[in-house]
Amino acid sequence: MFYHLTQSSAEQTARVLLTRALAQGWRLMIRGTEMAALKRLDARLWEIPPESFVPHGMEGGAQDARQPVLLGTGPVTNGARGLLLIDGAEVDLDEAAGLERVWILFDADNPERLAQARGQWKALTAAGLPAQYWSEESGKWEKKAEKV
Repeated sequence: MFYHLTQSSAEQTARVLLTRALAQGWRLMIRGTEMAALKRLDARLWEIPPESFVPHGMEGGAQDARQPVLLGTGPVTNGARGLLLIDGAEVDLDEAAGLERVWILFDADNPERLAQARGQWKALTAAGLPAQYWSEESGKWEKKAEKV
């Protein structure tokens, strides 16, 4: 699922997606490209009110395999059924095919990220994986394209 961010931040969108996936009992991984950005997200997830807490941990700890949500730059090590990609992180075809869901969040104001997302769309759909493209340019999330 491709999310073209035009109004919301990756953090805001991730929080909504994480909450929904956790409610279904899924383990997740958030993969980024920079540990500094992931550490900022980690800190923000700890700052939210208790009623909307997202249980999570940073990659590299003794309890990685037990984390409901694992933040990192490496492979999935917590048995995740969903993978959320931010900051230009990648997923390969075999990994994507083995997951229940992959979310690719990319910023509308970053031409490099937009081109990268287009490349990912082409590669994943050419391999026969289903994909949806969502945009919030109208002020609410709307599905703009789908390949099944």
